[in-house]
Amino acid sequence: MYLCFVIETAENHNVPALLEIIKQQNFQIKKLQHQLEQLLRNIYGTKSERFVSDPLQAALSFDITPLAEPKKEKETITYTREKTSSSTNHKGRMPLPDHLERVDIIINPTEDITGLVKIGEEITEQLEHKPGKLFVKRFIRTKYAKANNSGILIGQLPSSPIEKGIPGPALLALILIQKYVDHLPLYRQIEQFKRLGVEIPASTMSDWVSLCCKLLGPLYEALKKKILQSGYLQADETTIKVLDKNKKGKTHLGFYWVYRDPVSGLVLFDYQKGRGREGPTQMLKDFKGYLQSDGWPAYDILDKDNIQLIHCMAHARRYFEHALNDHKELCAYAITEIKKLYAIERIARDENMLHQQRYELRQKESVPVLENLHRWLKQNVAVPTPKSATGTAFAYALKRWEKLMLYANDGKLEIDNNLVENAIRPIAIGRKNYMFAGSHDAAQRSAMIYSLAGTCKLKGVEPLEYFTNLLQILPDFKANRLEELLP
Repeated sequence: MYLCFVIETAENHNVPALLEIIKQQNFQIKKLQHQLEQLLRNIYGTKSERFVSDPLQAALSFDITPLAEPKKEKETITYTREKTSSSTNHKGRMPLPDHLERVDIIINPTEDITGLVKIGEEITEQLEHKPGKLFVKRFIRTKYAKANNSGILIGQLPSSPIEKGIPGPALLALILIQKYVDHLPLYRQIEQFKRLGVEIPASTMSDWVSLCCKLLGPLYEALKKKILQSGYLQADETTIKVLDKNKKGKTHLGFYWVYRDPVSGLVLFDYQKGRGREGPTQMLKDFKGYLQSDGWPAYDILDKDNIQLIHCMAHARRYFEHALNDHKELCAYAITEIKKLYAIERIARDENMLHQQRYELRQKESVPVLENLHRWLKQNVAVPTPKSATGTAFAYALKRWEKLMLYANDGKLEIDNNLVENAIRPIAIGRKNYMFAGSHDAAQRSAMIYSLAGTCKLKGVEPLEYFTNLLQILPDFKANRLEELLP
């Protein structure tokens, strides 16, 4: 029927124009098929980059219910085998760390042991846990009257993170770590404390967090100053929903801009209301060195005299992976070549190469692969249609190729931006638990804690112990030495 319609219409219209319409419709069908394949990959793929919930399946216009299994007949099979000793392949019990406290419980035989000689002991260890508990620390300051009624002497009360406040440093540190590292919202913590016998109003606990962040503000600025002195930063951004008094019934979509120094292991979170160039422009106005990003246009304005912008090979590879079903032969070749580059990086990492050694390895092994891939991209860019998934992958790589190759010229640079993407993961987990920030100021306060806790993780520092000590000594610490308190 469709063919008859085309033939009949062709008698009255321009045939080339009709053929062009058909061509555009075929392209649109192919584009929709590619989008459908990506959706199915996200739902059922073994290496999905985003989880899509099952309710979306109902929105699809086709049946993807698996075929019913054929009815199977049962049969009995008998065989003999040699029985092996139960201890042959047993790895034994998991060893418990030596630093844990040991509580000894002596168990003697129930029988009479009078006159018997002790010949040894059998020790069995069991890992146990003592639930957290709240207690009251009382500071009792004795007072003395001076002679001749000249005054009173009294012990000096130590400084507190919250002046005249009830909570001590350890409790405040626990609240911060449970919220920003363990992703436990304040209302759940309030229920925990209630089970321990203390009811803390939500407004009170929120004020505690706010006052702690105010105390930590100067240390956050010290971290910012130190990380911007680095000569190499990776940058990325992620979303956070924020309550806005100007948007009743709706949340504002803000952004955390994240900067990581892969060399020194520092990370900095900065909250901005939008994803425009204002955020990185203001943050990096005094920065000098390499800036690695995923190619987001907001960073392009920074690519000037003081900043050398480099791009991420993982993003280039991802475009080809997503286009595999569009043009398998072309995309498979590009992915294979990029895999060679990552194999070289794996060798450098496994052998713990220094920056100079990694540079020499890249010049010898990676540069020929990069040059060959670049030639191949230029030779084959016209094969796929420009707007197809494969054409988009070619355009992305060729447009950024010069900046994609820059990592090979310096051993301290990474091939991709994955390290800073890893630093962002706690934000994604937190979003699922507390869903939004209470205000723009609260979002920035959260950025402070994420920065310090994220640096703790990169440095291998236990965050609860760090924050407990930090909140205890920070009130009396000299401002010009704050950098000493960074993780």
